[in-house]
Amino acid sequence: MEVSFRDYWYIACESHELKKDQVLGRKILDEWIVLFRDEKGNPRAFQDRCIHRNSQLSKGWVKDGQLQCSYHGWIFDGKGQLKNIPSEGPNQKKVGNRCAVTYEAVEEDRFIFVRLNKNPDNLTEPFRSPKYNAPGFETVRLFNVFKNSVINCAENYIDVPHTVFVHDKIFRDALDEEINCIVHRKEGMVEIEYLGESDNLGWFSWFLNPRKVPIVHIDSYYAPNITSVKYIIDKKEFWITSQSIPISEHETWVWTDLTYNFGHPIINKLSRPIVKYQGQSVIDQDIVVLDNQAEVIKKYGEQFSNATADVVHVLIESLYNAIKEGKNPKDIADKRVEVKFWI
Repeated sequence: MEVSFRDYWYIACESHELKKDQVLGRKILDEWIVLFRDEKGNPRAFQDRCIHRNSQLSKGWVKDGQLQCSYHGWIFDGKGQLKNIPSEGPNQKKVGNRCAVTYEAVEEDRFIFVRLNKNPDNLTEPFRSPKYNAPGFETVRLFNVFKNSVINCAENYIDVPHTVFVHDKIFRDALDEEINCIVHRKEGMVEIEYLGESDNLGWFSWFLNPRKVPIVHIDSYYAPNITSVKYIIDKKEFWITSQSIPISEHETWVWTDLTYNFGHPIINKLSRPIVKYQGQSVIDQDIVVLDNQAEVIKKYGEQFSNATADVVHVLIESLYNAIKEGKNPKDIADKRVEVKFWI
């Protein structure tokens, strides 16, 4: 079976953005999409094009869970079926069995996910953010726009060497410290397990790991657009999960869930503004770097020269490029590499 990026689920919006009787226009993979809720409140997604005279359906409105075009008033139900042509008056024989172009849409974890290709083989499910709504955990959700590609954004989020330069003092300190990790490509994902870490988490280290106990640190990439970073430090857990949405070749929308349990409900609540500020500060720095990278790529092309630590990128790109070639990344052979580098 040939695979494409259109076979995967992508966030179109957050649940609160899609209100009852509201129409919302979005773009994913350069495809125009219109979103609304049907009479039962379920999210619906169509191609943002009326089949009559090619007006954008997102310029229209919702009546009783049905979508009406603003140009000539054609009405479509939640399944995309044409139900009414106002110009035909009481005689609707000309309506026929016509239908808007529809996409799959589901609602999970306060997100609306859309998949552009109907996939009977069920290649994927919408990605569920780890520990979201789990007992004892809090989540701070951030949204940002990057002027770069999905793959460059995803690689950045689990690129450790850049942290001591781009996020110096905020996230990590440059200590010229030896880092050992195991990089494992398997089942359509890349997992990076860091060995022997106990410190170097920036100014937050005094709180996260005052006793300098060994840290469980595992980064994961799920093809084509998801990264999840896990830290377990003593009795504390911190997860950073980013879903990068390919709006176009050079624009990516990113929702990031900062999900954590610092050991006590009161501490978790009081930590929310600090976690939000810290997380957004790091992302703001990444936006500057990634936007600049994209400008250089536009001028000179995308040519990378790799160092030892970049095996992470090489394996990630092998999965992403497999999809570009129509292959299922889960069919790519497992590979396990031990890596040593310094930060």
